[in-house]
Amino acid sequence: QEAQSADATLRDDAERKLRHMQVTDAAGFLHSLSRELASADKPVDTRRLAGLILKNALDAKDEKRKAELVSQWLAINNSVKEEIKASLLATLPAEISEVRQTAAMVIAKVGAIELPLKAWPQLLESLVRASESTSHPLLVQAALFALGFICEELAEHEMEVLQKEDVDRILTAVAQGIKCENMDIKLAGTEALYNALEFAQSNFEREGERDYLMQITCEAAECSDERVQVAAFSCLVSIAGAYYEILPAYISHIFEISTRAIKNCDENVALQAIEFWSTICEEEIERKEMIEEGHGSVVHHRFVNQALPHLTPILLATLLKQEEDQDLDECAWNLSMAGGTCLGYAAVAVGDEIVPLVMPFIQENINQTNWRNREAATFAFGSILEGPNPQNLAPMCDQAMQFLLQAMKDPSNQVKDTTAWTIGRICEFCHGEKGGHQVIRADNVQSILAVLLEGLKGEPHVAEKICGAIHYLAAGFEDMAEQSPLTPYFQSLLQGLLEAADRAEVAQYTSLRSSAYEALNEVVRCSSAETSETVTQMIPLVMQKLAETFTMPAVTAFDREKQGELQGLLCGVLQVIIQKLNLKEDTKHTLHSFADQMMELFLHVFACRSATVHEEAMLAIGALAYAVGDGFEKYMPGFLPYLLTGLKNFSEYQVCTVTVGVVGDLSRALENKLSPHCDSIMVQLLQDLQSDDLHRSVKPAILSCFGDIALAIGAEFTNYLPYAMQMLQSASQLSIETASWAEDEGLVDYNNLLRIGICEAYSGILVGLRDVPGRSEGFRQYADTILSFIDSINNHRGQVNQEVIRATIALLGDLADALEGMGALFRSKPSLQELVVYCMSAEDTQIQQTAAWVTEVLQKRLQEVGAT
Repeated sequence: QEAQSADATLRDDAERKLRHMQVTDAAGFLHSLSRELASADKPVDTRRLAGLILKNALDAKDEKRKAELVSQWLAINNSVKEEIKASLLATLPAEISEVRQTAAMVIAKVGAIELPLKAWPQLLESLVRASESTSHPLLVQAALFALGFICEELAEHEMEVLQKEDVDRILTAVAQGIKCENMDIKLAGTEALYNALEFAQSNFEREGERDYLMQITCEAAECSDERVQVAAFSCLVSIAGAYYEILPAYISHIFEISTRAIKNCDENVALQAIEFWSTICEEEIERKEMIEEGHGSVVHHRFVNQALPHLTPILLATLLKQEEDQDLDECAWNLSMAGGTCLGYAAVAVGDEIVPLVMPFIQENINQTNWRNREAATFAFGSILEGPNPQNLAPMCDQAMQFLLQAMKDPSNQVKDTTAWTIGRICEFCHGEKGGHQVIRADNVQSILAVLLEGLKGEPHVAEKICGAIHYLAAGFEDMAEQSPLTPYFQSLLQGLLEAADRAEVAQYTSLRSSAYEALNEVVRCSSAETSETVTQMIPLVMQKLAETFTMPAVTAFDREKQGELQGLLCGVLQVIIQKLNLKEDTKHTLHSFADQMMELFLHVFACRSATVHEEAMLAIGALAYAVGDGFEKYMPGFLPYLLTGLKNFSEYQVCTVTVGVVGDLSRALENKLSPHCDSIMVQLLQDLQSDDLHRSVKPAILSCFGDIALAIGAEFTNYLPYAMQMLQSASQLSIETASWAEDEGLVDYNNLLRIGICEAYSGILVGLRDVPGRSEGFRQYADTILSFIDSINNHRGQVNQEVIRATIALLGDLADALEGMGALFRSKPSLQELVVYCMSAEDTQIQQTAAWVTEVLQKRLQEVGAT
């Protein structure tokens, strides 16, 4: 109770005692919490807090902390654990709903620990039996809560914990709950079904069971209780994603109940019904793309095409149900926004078919006196711009543009906001090379820019959408940069965006500042050579703005966050300027003259953050290193400590990833001048690979980085060769083993990244050590591992992408080139020739050319041993 005291001193002291007890007496701590939760004579808030603390003492988001808590639980004496579990089960029928639900959540946390270890075998049976009670409805509800929470916990578990009979028992209990007349029990059953669907694959394969599950779910979706309806439609959303193939027998009925819900039900129910169709759209978009890529066995029922004539008017009607000032709330979600989002997905799913169904609504509403009609019509037009053929849309966009520019003067801010968004969508999907004719041309770009630049001065949320439009407007002219119609207005665009980024309102609308700088970056990136002088003149201005951030107040965490955000945006601008000016020889020299000042500022940015390295500053330094080449060497003494800090940043692994990329940039820029700094860099990279705390996505890039360093320092890399090769051999073996069983798409994608990293590392090392005497003999001990790795990729070509094939065939050539006198080894691997033949017929010309070179190198090696 003291932990809830209004007295801060008492509260802090109580929390300190609780933490101390958890560390010194975990068993007593958890046991006392379970008793507190179970005590009917204690206040509700006290019981709820005890349950919350107990739950958090069994699980954590951080994987390392979670493992510690699991170990702590498992170390407790079995008799104490049994008492805790018995107390939790006894708490399930508590009179107070919050206590029942909390007890169910804690039971699920314990179950997530013990069920994989088969340490609580009677748990599911106890809960199923409790759910069948005819005399204790509160117990039934809580048991269903617990079954649902257990399914939710185990869905994230790597092991297949629940056996078929377990799932059958859970689904039977859940189904009985859904059929119950008691609405609280019906709701608990429906919510439990949502979590159990993850495990119901075999049940959905059996027609009778599938029919029953779909029947009770659809019946629940038409229940008189809104809560049950929302939960039931959530189940249908999940089924749409997980069991799309089985839907044909049920889709007509689902269409009826979902469209009825959208038109007639409470908003929360209607939102879930719309979400069902959004999910169907997303599923069919993905399947259509897979078919277009040549995956012929993909099931595509074309539900959206069939439903479109009937569904489209219903979705369009939702666009008229806006909330006042919804444009001011970034997190707003209502029928209008959900309907527009679903309409956009439908446009991508069906393409041109949707246009004639939407245009009458637009024409009917665009000139109405009520702002809702005008906004809905504009929203509808913007929503269908992605998906249909841009060449077919371009004439309509051309006609609409002048109307939209006038609409930027509409008295309604919501109309202006949606209009700015729609102009941005035109620029994104129908501008540039995408359309058959140019929507934005030299003869209309001035009038368009005049409206956009004026819009940057308007309401902050409208100005933010204008920034997006300018971003895509510039991107659309990228391929014609040297004749870009934007060139005469380049200075005005930069000035307008810089002024937008500096508006006083950015303190409240921080997204305006970031949108303005992102648009500015795209304008610079896509600019013509004629603008080089103006781009160069930006450098002192941006550097001054960056220098000013060092005097910003940075007392509170909020202050430091705002300072860091602005520094990141300005570093991003400098990075784009560096990359732009580095493209041409005549602007490189000017860029070099600013290098000292920029580097000093970047190092100052690092100094503002004690524990972490600023990601954007690191990226800017990578660009600067690439630009100044080996002249970057003079900055290494000051920069190296921050580089190493970035490589040690496991908690913000994206920063670590960027820093690894900068090591690659330094390798290419400094070449052999990197050598004096390699000891500390290589030691840290090796430690990163060995750490379980570093996110796995960083590790393929680290392996590839070995190749970059070897190419840079050549023979000096022999100092690190044994350690690097040991890591590569371990990674190769891991990749081979993963390929043999991986089915999960995420794991397959990761293994492809790992394969690319390994290939690039091996190739870089082989080429980098080309001039080292005795290279062939030195690599013989690794040859079998490398060839087995290549073999694995060849044997699992169905898993790999073109980038993997490109890296693999290059590695085979580099290995054959390095291993002189090893023809017998290559002759003993006939699968290598199979890979070469496959690559010779690849559509990718680079792969073909590399395969032709590999053929020559292999022939040379085979001839060394008299092979034909």
